[in-house]
Amino acid sequence: MADVLPLVEARLRNALGEPDARAAVTFLGTDRIEVLRFTGLTDAGGAGEADTGTGIVRYATLGMSAQPMSDPTAVVADPVAGPRAELVLSVRAGAADTDKVLRPLAVLAASPQVEGLVVVPGASLDVGEPLWPGAPFTSVLVAEPGGLVEDLELDAPLDPVRFLPLLPMTPNEAAWKRVHGAGALQERWLASGTDLRDPARRSVPLD
Repeated sequence: MADVLPLVEARLRNALGEPDARAAVTFLGTDRIEVLRFTGLTDAGGAGEADTGTGIVRYATLGMSAQPMSDPTAVVADPVAGPRAELVLSVRAGAADTDKVLRPLAVLAASPQVEGLVVVPGASLDVGEPLWPGAPFTSVLVAEPGGLVEDLELDAPLDPVRFLPLLPMTPNEAAWKRVHGAGALQERWLASGTDLRDPARRSVPLD
């Protein structure tokens, strides 16, 4: 069966342009995960915002989709069938040392292999430490795919590769989301005009 990763990288390049940097991380017992950085992009507007023209840097994983994610309750993992995904994080450029997010992103991308997770929209992923130095976020909300990078259809019986946006959450937001759900948190962000790409933003009011 053909390797899907060259197709995944081609889809990323088609949507985001040429990456200007890439890093590879290998964890014990897992396949290599790469993180590609794309710069020189402008903002199409965050939640409740108009286009600001501000520079945006995007980080995309490459390697998570090499194997399908398996139901952790399954006795034997199916080597072919199952959802496939890569992760995409978008932040405003120049406001923080966000390049240090490369390893946390690789950790999240390796979690299906390491922890048997099936990463889906609405899920919370926590790295247990700031996403980059000084970041007010230790976790992310997995958003719906299809907006920034279209799904990559693969030959049957393989599932398509979905490119899942990640939205950083403050600890207060993550705790509130656990009680009220992802949809309610996203409604709060939208109602407050929250700039979800601001690497130093404060928590949305949750009273």
